Amino acid sequence: MAQYGQHYVTQAPNIVQAAPPQQLQQQQQQHYQPQQQQQQQPDALAQATQQSQLDLAPAASTLAIRRPFDPTAHELDANFRLTRFADLKGRGCKVPQPVLLKLLETLQDESNQDQSHFMHMAIPRIGIGMDASITPLRHGGLSLVQTTDFFYTMVEDPYMQGKIACSNVLSDLYAMGVTECDNVLMLVAVSTKMAEKERDVVVPLMMRGFKDCALEAGCSVTGGHTTMNPWFTIGGVATTVCQPNEFIIPDAAVVGDVLVLTKPLGTQVCSNAHQWLDQPERWNRIKLVVSEEDVRKAYQRGMDSMARLNRTAAMLMHKYNAHGATDITGFGLLGHAQALARNQKNEVSFVIHNMPVIAKMAAVSKACGNMFQLLTGKSEETSGGLLICLPREQAAAYCKDIEKTEGYQSWIIGIVEKGNRTARIIDKPRIIEVPAKEKDGELW
Repeated sequence: MAQYGQHYVTQAPNIVQAAPPQQLQQQQQQHYQPQQQQQQQPDALAQATQQSQLDLAPAASTLAIRRPFDPTAHELDANFRLTRFADLKGRGCKVPQPVLLKLLETLQDESNQDQSHFMHMAIPRIGIGMDASITPLRHGGLSLVQTTDFFYTMVEDPYMQGKIACSNVLSDLYAMGVTECDNVLMLVAVSTKMAEKERDVVVPLMMRGFKDCALEAGCSVTGGHTTMNPWFTIGGVATTVCQPNEFIIPDAAVVGDVLVLTKPLGTQVCSNAHQWLDQPERWNRIKLVVSEEDVRKAYQRGMDSMARLNRTAAMLMHKYNAHGATDITGFGLLGHAQALARNQKNEVSFVIHNMPVIAKMAAVSKACGNMFQLLTGKSEETSGGLLICLPREQAAAYCKDIEKTEGYQSWIIGIVEKGNRTARIIDKPRIIEVPAKEKDGELW
């Protein structure tokens, strides 16, 4: 029986990731094996999580593992590192949440939260503060759903950096339950510190990764803007036109709901730890708790997780009657949980009991003191999972369904209780290592 905080294990249908047309990609066959992790659960959620495992055929998943980016294969210096073209990494570029909320006060417009009407049907309008804006259009009872995002380089592989950037942009739509994107624009700032040869190799690879991710999402890149900047920056704008039933306003959580997370935490930690392999003074800080191989594997897992779209998670939000969601990015698990809690119509609060973390990264975070604050939910994430409020009786089925469809785990990590629209993590949350056991030659 699956337990509270335990991943829902199935054997997934075959999933084949097409190799991008770069010579540096090398796919290796690996098999997804079911794993179980026994956890104790709070009595309040026992009924929500006691579900039988799916009885599926033993077909294994086929997953692609990228080999490390080799600069010399592109006639670049062996010491070339993409992450050196920005001092801040990934979503670590975010303005601190309390500061941002203060700065945005000048943009707040109370009328921006009014509802429009079409044929006596209310059409909501959402502006500042949530993952995407929703603007009722003048004609036809339709709404424009739009978001923009960009950040600095955080992985060494330009192609994967492009995929991660596009996945991160689209994730804001998926957090609203939107599953179809009509258009994507790409924003690129090429570092002024790059030599021409570096630029001519890196930028096309990154753009191709961005484009391939958009195609995977069923949309195309139709334009954008490219400029020069001291730090390399990549992001975009995602736009779609929706009917009211195609998005989910993130304000309907009720007491008794549970919180589901669809990707593990720790992307910032694994990205930094990987960079420290080249920095002895920093590596010495963590080498007693993690091996070089552990770090390289965690880095591969982080890239795979960040590049994976939250589209399936968004589709299943409709099927299982989600009451709202947000995606976990630059403000960390706690920051985004707090933002979602503040937006609720009902007087509720979120309590998080479990934290699924990429294997070994919790130990790395502890070894670094307060640098990451991963275990307090404040560590920045990039292109993280969706944090979803689901009816307790639907949550287990949701987790099983996403596992069956994608071959990846989801977790029930907390509860919705009566409160004053806040979120907190308990003092000693259960840390769930993802995956629970290491297997040679396998990523997850």
